[in-house]
Amino acid sequence: MTLNNARAILITIVLLLSAACTKPTGEANQPSSAASGEPPRIASIDVVKATPEELTLAKGESGYAIVRLQIKNGYHINANPPTFPYLKATELELTPANGISVDFVVYPDALTKTFSFAEVPLKVYEGETIVRAMLKAGPAAQTGKHNLSAKLRVQACDDTVCYPPGVMDLSVPVAVK
Repeated sequence: MTLNNARAILITIVLLLSAACTKPTGEANQPSSAASGEPPRIASIDVVKATPEELTLAKGESGYAIVRLQIKNGYHINANPPTFPYLKATELELTPANGISVDFVVYPDALTKTFSFAEVPLKVYEGETIVRAMLKAGPAAQTGKHNLSAKLRVQACDDTVCYPPGVMDLSVPVAVK
């Protein structure tokens, strides 16, 4: 190998390494969906706003904790239960704490709608809807204000496609008197 060939190989390696190090990476440098012709990426949790309302219970008393869901116009989320097992149901899961137990969760009646991507009508929620959880403050429940940890699982869709499901962390306020 001649000295000139060795220099050419070395320069080529340096240029390749330099190009690899300066190659754009990460989400910020990806082409926008408008430029690429792809539809925008939608996160299911960005389509739904969940607002838990405070529940006040006396020791030994039960009551419904209410979580209001506001679904953006043009979108829907799957009902519970969903029309098909492969669709992800809207699901609220609360963690019992401080003597407050969770008896069951009640999901609203679903709308039945037809969409271009499904051969049969689907059970969905749109607009504002309410999920209720029956909570009980046991006799040993600690008095005062508590925040029950909760997770809301949703899968959002528009009129043409469903997006990957997502999970929202919530805090459900409960006052025990």
